[in-house]
Amino acid sequence: MLSVSFTPEDLLGVTFATGPAPLMELVLVTGMVQRDVSPLFGRWQHTARAGFPQAARRLLELVPPAATGPMFLDPLSHGLEDGLDAVLSAPTDTVRAELDRVCRTSRPVTPWIRGLAGRDKEAWQDLEQALRSAHASLVAPSWSRVRSGFDAERAWRTRFLAEHGIRATLAGLVPGTHWRGTTLVFDCAKQVEVALAGHGLVLLPSLVWEGPPLVAVHDDAPSILIYPALTPLPLLGPREDGDPLSALLGRTRAAALGLLTQQLTTTDIARELDISKSSASEHAKALRDARLIVTQREGKAVWHSCTPLGLDLLTGSAAAP
Repeated sequence: MLSVSFTPEDLLGVTFATGPAPLMELVLVTGMVQRDVSPLFGRWQHTARAGFPQAARRLLELVPPAATGPMFLDPLSHGLEDGLDAVLSAPTDTVRAELDRVCRTSRPVTPWIRGLAGRDKEAWQDLEQALRSAHASLVAPSWSRVRSGFDAERAWRTRFLAEHGIRATLAGLVPGTHWRGTTLVFDCAKQVEVALAGHGLVLLPSLVWEGPPLVAVHDDAPSILIYPALTPLPLLGPREDGDPLSALLGRTRAAALGLLTQQLTTTDIARELDISKSSASEHAKALRDARLIVTQREGKAVWHSCTPLGLDLLTGSAAAP
């Protein structure tokens, strides 16, 4: 059982991450490839294991199957490069404390880990190479689908929050979750108690994680709650019978609708889909006429975003067997 105790300040400071974090997803993938094969992720796990690069094997010394590796390894970054900068510039005291925690609970102390703790230059170069190699092989090829799935999840949860409030939203993140006063209780096998520090909580859905929710507590910044997204990555893969949404709307128009889980301009749509601005405008008009998106003007910019109907169509299509 995972229990997360909130202060009033934490409840008032609950937010959603603005996008998936590359190194966070990478650490979760590293955990998933070591976990028992599951019915949903089984084929993906076999593929990830087969494609796990030799240069990235060092990560297995740091990240256990529970994905509770050192917190300096998976910062909440927007891209790979700023994430790597954060990892490589982590304070030495933080590095040593986190390596000590991981080695006390789940990983053996190896000469390489001692090198990381001692700031050995070669050890840290190996770590950077392992992260780059693993990202290129395991995360980058699926990143567009991860981003699309994240945007749909975030849009759905935000709509749910507006309709049902923060307590129902948090209790609905994972089946079996309930409130006990101001403590959120997740139905997990391991007994863990977490007390937030009054700086808020960032909700971060993951499309590659099937395990229990994970909490990274920070004393001087918002803590992070990682939970499995409603529609995981294997269900976003190409289907043998084709994409029903593309069959209904047409491939380009369905792609435009998928982009609009976040607010974009006509120019943004044209650039993302590599089509003319006039063509993007025509697709937006058709989607608006079908009540799948709404449009608003701010100065010279015209912004488009999904309606609840459009979002229901996207999430229903993604989850269809």
